[in-house]
Amino acid sequence: MSAAKLVYKANQIATFFQSQSPDEAAAGVAAHINKFWEPRMRRQLADILRHDDNGLKPLVIEAAGDIHFPQTTS
Repeated sequence: MSAAKLVYKANQIATFFQSQSPDEAAAGVAAHINKFWEPRMRRQLADILRHDDNGLKPLVIEAAGDIHFPQTTS
């Protein structure tokens, strides 16, 4: 999947959860991504998060600490 499409999808999830309380919103984003995104999508999101100009909404960035990113194999 292209990085732009992945960012778009993550931002859509953040838009949905932003109406919840601040404590629940980031946890909701992380839970959704953990439950419904396959490992390679989460791995690609981890790569995107490494860049400052990634286009992700702040709520996605806040949720990153609770997202289960797969280990990369070298």
